[in-house]
Amino acid sequence: MNIAVIGLGYWGPNLLRNLYETRRCHRLVACDLNASKLERAQLRYPSIEVTTDFNTVIADGDIDAVVIATPVSTHAPLAQAALEAGKHVFVEKPMASNKEEAMQLIELAERRQRVLMVGHTFEFSPPVLKIKEVIERGDLGDIFYISSSRVNLGLHQKDISVIWDLAPHDFSSIFFWLDEMPKYISAMGRDYVQRGIPDVAFINLEFASGVIAHVQVSWLAPSKLRRTTLIGSAKMLVYDDTENIEKVKIFDKGVDYKDPETFGEYQLSYRAGDVVSPRLDTYEPLFKEMEHFLDCCETGQRPKTDGYNGLRVVKALEAAEKSLRNGSQVVEIE
Repeated sequence: MNIAVIGLGYWGPNLLRNLYETRRCHRLVACDLNASKLERAQLRYPSIEVTTDFNTVIADGDIDAVVIATPVSTHAPLAQAALEAGKHVFVEKPMASNKEEAMQLIELAERRQRVLMVGHTFEFSPPVLKIKEVIERGDLGDIFYISSSRVNLGLHQKDISVIWDLAPHDFSSIFFWLDEMPKYISAMGRDYVQRGIPDVAFINLEFASGVIAHVQVSWLAPSKLRRTTLIGSAKMLVYDDTENIEKVKIFDKGVDYKDPETFGEYQLSYRAGDVVSPRLDTYEPLFKEMEHFLDCCETGQRPKTDGYNGLRVVKALEAAEKSLRNGSQVVEIE
């Protein structure tokens, strides 16, 4: 296939590298407004083509698909232009700035019969897939709640809040694990460094199934933390993405309540058993994601992270941002 990567900022070079390493691209084109970034890319991959003109890319009838990794505000306009030109589209998260734009992209892709895939890379990662397997097998029992922290010092964005920058990772993973999106969201945050751009937020999610979740995101923390805890009726699980080896640990811990036999009597039985770290595959998630995109383009199959997958994350982001901007009021998601 002939693929063009649009945007060589923070994440674009990783997409370009993985597409190059699939050895499945006849032509690989890199497009960015910064000529020096294109020069660096071509030094590393001499066989690729480079251009600063996006319109030239979508006007090229030989280009089958575009991979978009540009600022969030440009995702929908660039994806729309590519779809209208008959290209398959992979767009990084979040897929659009609001749910209306996201829905327009979905409808356009369906009308043009083109593949629309969203870059929720964590849904291709071994730890996240293993946790999904553990949940579906019933090892944790009924899920009670999920707590997640994704914090570090930097990288402050100029055009979006920390919610739109970091929360898509956790939202996509949690919705994937639970196979549902939240019914209610509330958020509290502050803009300590750049006025008008919140750099820390605490987000609460409530699901129709009864599960609740808390997601903390911040650009203002002394160290990098990527930690998620899932509490079930049978066992508990901790996923630490900063760990090199044992990223997932399952704790045979819990508490059982026994109905009182006499008035005013109750009994709690606490359980503390083994800690197990399941074996995880060791491939690069982004490589699997790019291979899946190419497969979908070639076969016409629906992507695992399709437009609707991206839409539910955008809806949640929009609701969280609305709550944050309106005194932490609870927002219901349709």
